[in-house]
Amino acid sequence: MLAMTDAAVEAISALTAQDGQDAAGLRFAVREETEEGAQLALSVAPGPEEGDQVLGTESGARVFLEAKASTFLDDKVLDVQQDEQGQLNFAVMQQPEG
Repeated sequence: MLAMTDAAVEAISALTAQDGQDAAGLRFAVREETEEGAQLALSVAPGPEEGDQVLGTESGARVFLEAKASTFLDDKVLDVQQDEQGQLNFAVMQQPEG
């Protein structure tokens, strides 16, 4: 299952709070599939779409995973990093073994 860092949870909560809907979340969907993996689309969604896997945290951050995206992200960690301009960028990394 996709894991989330504390920083990612905070960023998701902040993004979805701007939407003003309690059911809102960050949604991953496969944009393009290749032999090397998949190109994912990331968006703020008012709620999950039919067939989405819904992940939630104790703080209320929600992530919606399209079925294909769920397969690609099953062993990954979602993190957020800040660039030099102060912009937040989500990053998906391999979960550590163990």
